[in-house]
Amino acid sequence: MAEITASAVKALREKTGAGMMECKSALIEAGGNEELAIEILRKRGLASAKKKEGRIAAEGAVGSYIHMGGKVGVLVEVNCETDFVARTEEFQQLVKDIAMHIAAAEPRYVSREEIPAEVLEKEREIAREQAKSDPKNANKPEHVIEKIVEGRLAKFYEETVLLDQPFVKDPAKTVKELIEEKIAKTGERIAVRRFTRYKMGEGLEKRAADFGAEVAALLGNDQ
Repeated sequence: MAEITASAVKALREKTGAGMMECKSALIEAGGNEELAIEILRKRGLASAKKKEGRIAAEGAVGSYIHMGGKVGVLVEVNCETDFVARTEEFQQLVKDIAMHIAAAEPRYVSREEIPAEVLEKEREIAREQAKSDPKNANKPEHVIEKIVEGRLAKFYEETVLLDQPFVKDPAKTVKELIEEKIAKTGERIAVRRFTRYKMGEGLEKRAADFGAEVAALLGNDQ
């Protein structure tokens, strides 16, 4: 039987959050193999004993997705706590799904916390002006107007924030809820750290053209 050292037990405890005795028992059962011990603890429900929030998720994967014949591309970094989980088929599929979602849904931020204060305030002002200019709201008190504003901001979050967006493959759940499902299954903290979305030609000045002639050509009236 492989010797189970105190350092091995400590390392496993730091990765799983399980108790010292549970970690030692799992390592003994796994013959000293840490990855197998993690799997044993997960099956026992012990690898998720601690709260996931605040735990370091420094492992994971960078995923990519190319769509529309190379016209749209995405790179996304998704983190988890252990290399063991990072290499599982389920985690790799999650990374691919998130990359595909970003390509399709065009989020601008990972979370609400990433939205610059000035951007959020501008959206709030626009929503407030829209609410006040609507004749249906003419006689409504200020607190009702504010509720309308918050409702419109919620729509803004849904359109621009990755975690708030309905998941493209299953709109009944948000991307955040999708990730939470995987957290429950793996027993590890999982988080999207960052992403970049590229669209061919985005930001470049398009070739100037005679718009009238172009329309006429499309209508077949270019004689």
